[in-house]
Amino acid sequence: MAGKFELKKGRTGKFSFNLKAGNGQVIFTSQSYADKRSANAGIKSVKTNASKAERFERKSSTKGQAYFTMTATNGQVIGKSQMYTSAPGMEKGIQSVMKNAPAAETVDLTAAEAGKAKGKKGK
Repeated sequence: MAGKFELKKGRTGKFSFNLKAGNGQVIFTSQSYADKRSANAGIKSVKTNASKAERFERKSSTKGQAYFTMTATNGQVIGKSQMYTSAPGMEKGIQSVMKNAPAAETVDLTAAEAGKAKGKKGK
């Protein structure tokens, strides 16, 4: 099963996305975007930059957990990974983004959310 991007709208009205691996596990979470168009541009940026090893910055949390961020060509952070218990686990996460992102489809969950909101207003 192929990876996919899930585009969503949060409670604050901002948009974000997750990249999920074929097994459904979240491997990358974006920053928040003010509008849907910007979030879609973020997805495009992840697809473009996923094949470039230099776009991944390896980091460690204050609790010693490994994670990574991805930067766009302009140096801005697009998003980050989950926390990993080990550096080898983090490296597998990077490889998963590199493998899954370029061809991943985008599932727009905001359309389903809009439909739910309309249904509630009609009651």
